[in-house]
Amino acid sequence: MRLAILTGGGDCPGLNAVIRAVVRHSVKNYGSEVVGFLEGWRGPMDNMVMPLSLRSTESIINRGGTILRTSRTNPFNTEGGPERIMANMSSNGLDGLIAVGGEDTCGVANRMHKEHGLNVVCIPKTIDNDLSATDFTFGFDTAVNIVAEAIDRLHTTAESHNRVLVCEVMGRNAGWIACYGGIAGGADFILVPERPIVIDDVIEAIKKSHGRGRDYSIVVVAEGAKFADDSLNDNNVERDDFGHEKLGGIGDKLARFIEARTGFETRATTLGHIQRGGSPTAFDRVLATRFGVHAADMAHEEKWGRMVSLKGERVTDVPVEDAVDKLKTLDLSLYKVAEVFFG
Repeated sequence: MRLAILTGGGDCPGLNAVIRAVVRHSVKNYGSEVVGFLEGWRGPMDNMVMPLSLRSTESIINRGGTILRTSRTNPFNTEGGPERIMANMSSNGLDGLIAVGGEDTCGVANRMHKEHGLNVVCIPKTIDNDLSATDFTFGFDTAVNIVAEAIDRLHTTAESHNRVLVCEVMGRNAGWIACYGGIAGGADFILVPERPIVIDDVIEAIKKSHGRGRDYSIVVVAEGAKFADDSLNDNNVERDDFGHEKLGGIGDKLARFIEARTGFETRATTLGHIQRGGSPTAFDRVLATRFGVHAADMAHEEKWGRMVSLKGERVTDVPVEDAVDKLKTLDLSLYKVAEVFFG
């Protein structure tokens, strides 16, 4: 069998571990050949092909990013895009494609399979952990550890200066990173997209904390969090190729409100792409490797139109449409745990 693999959407730690596992299992145990398409769905659309071998992938498990590079290209927004993908699959003699990505990448894979008959299996990755039909995606654990470490560092400088520090983290529609990272880092308040920001509640919690003699506070906010008072939200935003808002800036806005309402000196820190970079944690390396091996098995068993999934401790697979049908938002029972420590 001759297979291709691509990595689409936002990069995250663990992508290279997946590529390594797919190549090694396919070549060593099936005698197959694997090539890579560069820059997400742009690769098969523009025929950007990279050879992959045991040698070229043997030492990449610890590397962040992706050797195949990535993009947020949506072939359904390009005239003839899907047809070009099918033509390039055929011209390269490819039997199937393994698409590694999140909601958008897997959403394209699902449409390509259903509407154009593409032989594709998916591997879920996203630091946001917002894909349905899997308990965890790789990349999430690394991002949470980065956030927790950053908050640890913010505690010391906040205490030294008697400041309120607002830490903005990633999370477009789901507050998994903010909640896990905020709990682990001992944040005093956590704001997520699933719960509109009531500024009075935040102010009250900070004043209550300071009233007990504590002279600093840490507030964690997900980039996609919105104010309950819509007049405070910025609704004039740019959008990407998949129609998503280009986010960022909620931390700065929140810090200004807090300082104005409390009189406490307040600063904002935006972690941004730091959460995506660097080496994956041991958990993400192992999960990505398990996902890659299972995806290679799926491809050789011709289980097209399905996605690898983690259910408890077991790696299995589900229809791709189950994963992209709706977002997996934050489990609010976890948020209730965080609320114990507010104020």
